[in-house]
Amino acid sequence: MNKADCFYIGYIGRRVGSKGELGFVLDVDDASKYQNLESVFIEINNSLVPFFIKRIKIYNNNATVAVDGVESIERAEELIKSHLYLPLTSLPKLTGKKFYFHEMPGFKVIDVNYGELGKVIGILDYPNQAIIQVMQGDTEILIPAREEFIDSINRETKELRVITPDGLLDIYLKKGEDSEEEKEAE
Repeated sequence: MNKADCFYIGYIGRRVGSKGELGFVLDVDDASKYQNLESVFIEINNSLVPFFIKRIKIYNNNATVAVDGVESIERAEELIKSHLYLPLTSLPKLTGKKFYFHEMPGFKVIDVNYGELGKVIGILDYPNQAIIQVMQGDTEILIPAREEFIDSINRETKELRVITPDGLLDIYLKKGEDSEEEKEAE
């Protein structure tokens, strides 16, 4: 399995007890959705290695997990700080204005008032909110990934229609016009 075919769900934060159980730190919106997880890919030496889960107990965004092949403190210690992945195919399909960050790069962004803005090159995941990173030629445009700014998502045509807040695009799209302050400075 390649990383490109997977999504990151967290990392192994510590060992738990003396029988090789692992403490997963889950970087997901709703950890309870992973209560019935049957397997996980653990990144070891830049390769994704599958491990079957024998037992999992989730609390908040942490989980105590027993996996096949890890029955000792030493083996558990070797895996601490390893990243955890699941196949993209295990993600439920989203509809409407919801999207997964990994699916957006390459989408054409169209503002309902300004027209085509460029292509999504990534989603910047900041603690307070995610930002849609769009490139128009050499110009980077950053749009908050908030539901009220998303008009629609067409996955078939790979188009993201947005309604940007007043003045946001003016910051990025001067279209070669110098502001009055820039003219006075010369």
